[in-house]
Amino acid sequence: MLKLQSVVFALLGAALAATAGSALAGEKLPIVVELFTSQGCNSCPPADEFLGELAKRDDVIALALHVNYWDYLGWKDTFASEATTARQRTYATFLGERTVYTPQMVIGGTTHEVGSRRGDVIRAIDSLHQRTGPYLEVHVRRIEGGKISVRIPAGELKHRDVVVWLVRYRSASEVEIKRGENRGRTLLYHNVVSDYRELGMWYGDELNLELKVSDLREGGQDGGVILVQEGGAGRIIGAARVDPDAI
Repeated sequence: MLKLQSVVFALLGAALAATAGSALAGEKLPIVVELFTSQGCNSCPPADEFLGELAKRDDVIALALHVNYWDYLGWKDTFASEATTARQRTYATFLGERTVYTPQMVIGGTTHEVGSRRGDVIRAIDSLHQRTGPYLEVHVRRIEGGKISVRIPAGELKHRDVVVWLVRYRSASEVEIKRGENRGRTLLYHNVVSDYRELGMWYGDELNLELKVSDLREGGQDGGVILVQEGGAGRIIGAARVDPDAI
């Protein structure tokens, strides 16, 4: 009887260990959704609102990138830059698209959908959660000296050029649109990206980086994201939020 109990406890312990391992392996690491939008685009507000909903999900990192090619319609987007427009054009090349458009959501760096088509976007996010390819769990923590430590673990390198980005953003901004297609509307924008900063390259070995909290907050930004991305604007293989107030 004692021997039987020992076997049962051993099997139970093994089962619990396996369950714990499966739970860890089954955790939904965040999918990055980049919305290319414009204050001068009258079809963009529904996508902007939807991005705000996605931003509340733990398994999604939602970012708004404002483009400048609709400025000629009568309203100059107050958040737009040539850099964010260039990023969208680079994605178009990578995704095999001939043109760019708004509102466009690029999901995980590998696929795109019209940003206001909620069902299509949700299905794309769910599909990426089922992926079997490599995905890095990026670790972020606060350390002494007003700094943040970023650790990118070792992993399988499938692309020659893998860029580590720091993306800074402002979590909420309200804008009164005075001209153009959205004239007279006051719109709320979420996680508006101010810039992408290249922190270095990842070559498959563990990589450790340090950031200054003050640099994250520079210019009134209140949030950030670490992206590990193939080709600079391709498949995203790792991501983590960097909240200077929460970590």
